[in-house]
Formats: sequence, C-alpha cells, structure tokens
Amino acid sequence: MMKAKLVLGASSVASGVLLLAVACSLTLPVHGQTEAGDETFSGSATGYLDRSGTMTIQSNRGITCAGEFVYVNAREGQGTFRCSDGRSGPFTFVSTGLHGTGTGRLGDRRFTFTFG
Repeated sequence: MMKAKLVLGASSVASGVLLLAVACSLTLPVHGQTEAGDETFSGSATGYLDRSGTMTIQSNRGITCAGEFVYVNAREGQGTFRCSDGRSGPFTFVSTGLHGTGTGRLGDRRFTFTFG
C-alpha cells in the first residue's frame, strides 16, 4: 500500500511539472522602424517552449500589426505580419535568447526591428 502512494505522488509531481512546462513563455519588448525611418514601431514578442510565438507592434501612425513566428533552427526564426491597414509581409530574425534583431516587409516597405 505504501508503494502505491509513492507512485501516485510521483505521478502527481510529474503532472505538475509537465503543466508548468507547457504554460511557460517569455515576452520581450520590440522596437523597429521602416527603412526610410518615417514610421516607427513598438510592441512585444512572446515565445513559447514549442518554438513558436507571436509578435504585436503598433506604429507611430496608429497602425497595429500582429504576427506569428516559428524558430527554424536554434537561433533563427521566421513569421508573417498582418496589419490593420491591410499591409502584410514576412519577417525573419536572429535571437541570442533574450535579445535579437530582424528584418521584414510590410507591403512594399522594408523594416528592421530589435527585441529584448
């Protein structure tokens, strides 16, 4: 009977650890601008343990862009933005873990960003 209680206890602890691991994420600030420098962005990016994430930015012109991304290897990721003014486009980034840089396109405009 004591052995069954220990197994149940270990199972409960393992379930708790799994639940904690699934719920973990990291959110970092994002800042960027168009290549011309006439539109700036700020927002946040949230990465998850499954190597996916979301990024939301707002421009100084009031435009909101939301995107999803995935890591394609240990340090590099890619995703796509869709903006409230109809623009959309791909972006890529390189991460050191807590910091990184990226580039992308919003419609026909190139932009760069940093995070962390």
